[in-house]
Amino acid sequence: MRVNDTCAIGIMAKAPRAGFSKTRLCPPLTPEQAAALSTAFLRDITENIALAGRQTALRGYIAYAPLGQEALFDGHLAVGTGLVLADGSPAMPPDVRGLGRCLLHAIQALLGFGHAAAVVLNADSPTLPTSFLVRTAMALAAPGDRIVLGPAEDGGYYLLGMRAAHARLFADVAWSTDSVAETTRARAAELGLEVVELPAWYDVDDHAGLRRLAAETQRGHDGELSRPYAAPFTAAALARMGLQVRDLDLAAE
Repeated sequence: MRVNDTCAIGIMAKAPRAGFSKTRLCPPLTPEQAAALSTAFLRDITENIALAGRQTALRGYIAYAPLGQEALFDGHLAVGTGLVLADGSPAMPPDVRGLGRCLLHAIQALLGFGHAAAVVLNADSPTLPTSFLVRTAMALAAPGDRIVLGPAEDGGYYLLGMRAAHARLFADVAWSTDSVAETTRARAAELGLEVVELPAWYDVDDHAGLRRLAAETQRGHDGELSRPYAAPFTAAALARMGLQVRDLDLAAE
């Protein structure tokens, strides 16, 4: 598979460390449990990308920050996953700020490797259906300029893909608000870009998301591409912690 025939998917991630990872899940998790869960998320998401890569031309990366923590990912990713720095350090338009700088940096770097398309993906959705990743790559492989948007249920997005690094998509965005996805749609309209929209999905970044994740992984799945990804490493991590849905219900009371 040639690089210029592939779609690159970069997971926006920091190296898992106690006290720095998934802090919004503490409590009910301890800092050590939150870091362990973050590690499991990264393994499952990279394995999910690898699974999608059996259906279409994909290559997975961790788009990480800060520089110097590369070794902390060793042994925690699917085989073949690359690393790309995405700390927002290159010169950028002044209206691209905050998280937007890191996202644009990741897109620019992945396209700079020679990939035909680049996607940024969150690190908080380990059960994202594999079919969403396949659909993204296939949409971006078609002729013409467009974006693929995966809206999150909280108004943000879990995925954004494109064939060219359109800085305007990251300009003047109120990050971490419920207007992010809608602002991105508006920016695409300004640029005359077609928007291929995926179904909404959820982030595991609060107690409600953690409870939903626990329920989903405890149900289990049969591995069909149209269903939520089974996330076996995440399920195993939750089991080791002894976290069941009933425990999370009690913690919320």
